[in-house]
Amino acid sequence: MTHRLRTVALSQMIDGHPSTYELTATKFLQTLIIQINRSVKMLNFTDVTEFVLLGLTSNKELQVLFFVIFLMVYIVTMVGNIGMMILIKISPQLSSPMYFFLSHLSFIDVWFSSNITPKMLENLLSKTKTISYAGCLVQCFFFIALVHVEIFILSVMAFDRYMAIGKPLLYGSKMSRVVCIRLISFPYIYGFLTSLAATLWTYGLYFCGKTEINHFYCADPPLIKMACAGTFVKEYTMLFLAGINFTYSLIVVMISYLFILIAILRMRSAEGRRKAFSTCGSHLTAVGIFYGTLIFMYLRRPTEESVEQGKMVAVFYTTVIPMLNPMIYSLRNKDVKEAMDKVFTKKFLTK
Repeated sequence: MTHRLRTVALSQMIDGHPSTYELTATKFLQTLIIQINRSVKMLNFTDVTEFVLLGLTSNKELQVLFFVIFLMVYIVTMVGNIGMMILIKISPQLSSPMYFFLSHLSFIDVWFSSNITPKMLENLLSKTKTISYAGCLVQCFFFIALVHVEIFILSVMAFDRYMAIGKPLLYGSKMSRVVCIRLISFPYIYGFLTSLAATLWTYGLYFCGKTEINHFYCADPPLIKMACAGTFVKEYTMLFLAGINFTYSLIVVMISYLFILIAILRMRSAEGRRKAFSTCGSHLTAVGIFYGTLIFMYLRRPTEESVEQGKMVAVFYTTVIPMLNPMIYSLRNKDVKEAMDKVFTKKFLTK
């Protein structure tokens, strides 16, 4: 029977008539071509070249007011953080590992603010309020990278405080220059590699012609919310990476401060306790503000409500926190205040 069917099929092919097998193969190829054409049309349809950033408000008067406010904040941020880096560089009394790490925190805050604020200021006075697709990806890349670098620098700073307070006799040998360079290298390498992976997933999003981003910069939650395809992997990898990295770095901070607290309680000198609490207080303030706002922003699934609330929170950690960090570490730090006094006194005396 099987031999007969094969004979019939062969005779049909010889006679020029298509067999059942040929018809099935032809139908499969036609279906495949249709699916490919649909995919190509979808790719062409979602090939956006630029986005429109809706910003904080559409009110013209408020936009001018916000421009003035954020311009002043940006100037103070630049002056404060660059001034902190210069002060640490030229002051011999600020040569300890704590200030080495603090100078890197100021460096990151300069770039963190510069990645967001200039474009926001431009769009506040612009009618178009656009950002190119490539510019959006670059902004996403540096934002994610700098966030991860900063949270792990804060963790390294917490570990440094533990070594200084909990093991003061070993501090000089254990926290050598080579060790400090290795410790500060990890946040940069890990942060930028993590950001590269996350940005590639952002590149995989399809927007189906949508170009309006409900934010003042290219942030993951509003991009995921407006995308029409490719959101599953991006959304859950964002939550996973944010959860793992924020949790891990926060655990390092908490464990470090637990041991610091134990070491402080064992101190017999009241002056020693006061100084230890003073040096740790500024760091804890910075950690609490930064982690609190980021967790509120990135450990929730993107919805219309969360995106809208996230804009207000984003203003705080993209513009205000980089401005506050040098103030927190200078106003609550005796060594920094003394170094500033010496620099200003020397400058005025030379005149």
